[in-house]
Amino acid sequence: MDNALPVIFMALMGLSMLIYVVLDGYDLGVGIWLKWSTDDEKDLMISSIGPFWDANETWLVLGAGILLIAFPMAHGVILTALYLPVAMMLFGLVMRGVAFDFRVKAKDEHKPLWNTTFFAGSLIASLAQGWMLGKYIMGLRAGWVFDVFSLLIALCLAAAYMLIGASWLIMKAEAELQRKAARWARRMLPIVAFGILVISLATPFVSKTIFDRWFELPGLILLLPIPLTTAAILVALWMLLKTESVLSERWCWTPFAMTTALFILCAFGLAYSLFPYVIPDRMTAWDAASSAAALKVILVGVVVTVPAIAGYSIFAYRVFRGKARTLTYG
Repeated sequence: MDNALPVIFMALMGLSMLIYVVLDGYDLGVGIWLKWSTDDEKDLMISSIGPFWDANETWLVLGAGILLIAFPMAHGVILTALYLPVAMMLFGLVMRGVAFDFRVKAKDEHKPLWNTTFFAGSLIASLAQGWMLGKYIMGLRAGWVFDVFSLLIALCLAAAYMLIGASWLIMKAEAELQRKAARWARRMLPIVAFGILVISLATPFVSKTIFDRWFELPGLILLLPIPLTTAAILVALWMLLKTESVLSERWCWTPFAMTTALFILCAFGLAYSLFPYVIPDRMTAWDAASSAAALKVILVGVVVTVPAIAGYSIFAYRVFRGKARTLTYG
């Protein structure tokens, strides 16, 4: 049991970050798309994420909290290496929070300022998260090659957020905004597909651990369903976005579901590649974990906290299901 505890917390941390990437990913994407929308569309877009965006960030806090208390050795190394992008991400998230609240009270002439601030905060946070992901996959190593790889992932993650944000708007919007969101999604899908391909080709050649995991039997056979399923979803999503049926009440949810499936497959592939390392090629879950006694106490708190967060999220999404309505303030 004691040996299993680090694996349990590693799985919980990975699950928390995956949920965060999906849930906060779409509202970051919606925030970026504000730059290319009309004033009326901006209000509807903000309305579509208003009940959820702040709570979505709870999953980031949970994931970072698990890293801090369950893997303190790794936390120190990771935060030291990623101090600047973490600060930039937090700065972007603060910009979003300030802009969201101030645009409610702003006069008409000041509203564009806060819309731009919300857009800028969303973009900064997205790029910072992508940079951190790239550096993490590379084992936090320094060098221009690793920096180029991290920049590529930063751009691709921002594109992925824009894709899932557009997919969210297809599901939540109507009329011209819904059509515009479908066009946005079609523009982002080739970029996301290219990013997945390039990153998949590059990743095993920068880490011997990942190379061995991918190309040695039986790993190759076990991993094969992931790229095949990913390719099938990309093709199916592209074909769906070209049809009018994607705008119908019956099928408007499918782009968001399919994009979420892409996120899950990419996360599963990454987890398969890196396990059991908390820091790739440097520190395993057992090396970085707190003592077994401490993990048992922490597990009690997690058993209470995680269902509470999940229950609240499910309740909120159930209450505010359906199409977004025009933003009003009483």
